[in-house]
Amino acid sequence: MLKIRPVTLKDAPELVRIYAPYVEKTAITFEYQIPTIEEFEGRIEKILQRFPYLVAEVDGQVLAYAYASTYYDRSAYDWAVEVSVYVDQDYYGQRLGTRLYEALESELEARGYLRFLACIALPNPASIALHEKRGYVQVAHFPKIGYKFNKWHDIIWMQKTINGPVTLLKCEEEDED
Repeated sequence: MLKIRPVTLKDAPELVRIYAPYVEKTAITFEYQIPTIEEFEGRIEKILQRFPYLVAEVDGQVLAYAYASTYYDRSAYDWAVEVSVYVDQDYYGQRLGTRLYEALESELEARGYLRFLACIALPNPASIALHEKRGYVQVAHFPKIGYKFNKWHDIIWMQKTINGPVTLLKCEEEDED
C-alpha cells in the first residue's frame, strides 16, 4: 500500500538512488555529478527549514519524492515556490508523481503559498503532461539555456495559481525617502 510521508535524513541514500539515473542518463536535471549522500542530507535539511519534502513508499521502499523550494529569495516572492518531483524509473506510470503533488500542493496551500512553479528541461512530455493535468500552464520558454551531453537544451517554466487569501509570510516596511 502506498504511503506518503515527510522525508527524513535516513531517506537520503534512497533519494540519491532514485536521482542518480536522472543525472547520469538525462537532461531532466542539469547536474553533471551525482550528489553524495552527505550533500543530499544537506539539501534535505535546508529545504525542511521552510518547505515540505515528501516521499512515496510501498512496503518501506521509497519509490518517489517531491519537494518545494525557494523560487527566488526576495520578500516579494514569498507566495511562490518551485516544485520538483522524481520517480524511480522502474515505477513510471503508477501515478506516484500525481499522488505526491496532490499531497505537496495541499501542504503548500495550507502554508499560504499561492504560486507553484516547475522548471522543465525539454524534451520531457511526461512531466509536461503531469503538470498540465494538475492545472499548470506554460509561462516561459528559454531556448538553449542548459548544456549537457554535448548539446544545448531548452527549459520551460510552468505555473499553477491558487486563488486564496494573501497573508503576509514576511512583512517589511520600506522608507519612502
